[in-house]
Amino acid sequence: MVSALVADLFESHRAHLFSVAYQSTGSVADAESAVQESWLRLAVAPQYEIGDLREWLTATVGRICLDQLGTAEVRRKNYVGQWLPEPIVTAPEPAGRPDLLETVARRRECHFTTMIALDALDPVSRLALLLLDRFALPVTIVAEVLGRTEAAVTEAAAAARDTIADLPAPVSEAGHAAAVRRLLTALESGEPGAVVATLHPEARYMADAGGATRAALRVVTGAAGCAELALGLLGRYGISVAPDAPDYEFVRVNGQLGLLIHERASYDGRPGTPARVIALAVDGETVCGAYDLANPAKLSGVRVPH
Repeated sequence: MVSALVADLFESHRAHLFSVAYQSTGSVADAESAVQESWLRLAVAPQYEIGDLREWLTATVGRICLDQLGTAEVRRKNYVGQWLPEPIVTAPEPAGRPDLLETVARRRECHFTTMIALDALDPVSRLALLLLDRFALPVTIVAEVLGRTEAAVTEAAAAARDTIADLPAPVSEAGHAAAVRRLLTALESGEPGAVVATLHPEARYMADAGGATRAALRVVTGAAGCAELALGLLGRYGISVAPDAPDYEFVRVNGQLGLLIHERASYDGRPGTPARVIALAVDGETVCGAYDLANPAKLSGVRVPH
């Protein structure tokens, strides 16, 4: 049986372990499962074999996540449309006592664009990068977790660093919010030229609906194409993004301002849609990415009080 002291120590590491698991899997549900499984493994592990509890738990979560990523790869092969990470969606203003999800989501390394970049890595490269660079495990332990040689782990991490090196430079919270609000104002005007002016020339739109609702199956790139698609979607579903419109609300998506579009039933010939979350990425003063998450199975990380 785990002592009360060890149980308390585990709780003190819970936010760290969830961060490890979420960054490793891109799934809120899998991260919560991995943290719980690490607790169960701790409960039966000989305590005298554990020197550094945080290090042991981090390595244990890494092993669990490696298995989860293998299962996720199988799911992705038959997935309908684009695959995006699960978002962490919280209230637009921080709570007086932020919960675990809010605490983790506000970390820059968990921003949605970073999670997308991590999702493009193979499981070994992803975990090598995270466990070595972000969570500072010794290479000997990472090699054991991944079942690779130390040289292979080091090489995989280096390749992963190169893959995620081209992410846009982070902007301030105020700068991100200003770019998002400019885009909404332009969208509400209905003028394609005004929308294009708020978008990065190489802006892209991705939708992840998993077959649950109609959504673009391919990535749309370029400001003009993204503007045309966004205006078309708002028109098709009859959604207003005017200030204080009841169709949506501002939320934090992985710590940055985004939108929660409310569930809508079909009416007046317009199709219905499940609730959908829009994550937005900003490069400089323009929006460079819009990520439309409409698969209900991927919205377990929505924690917005009403």
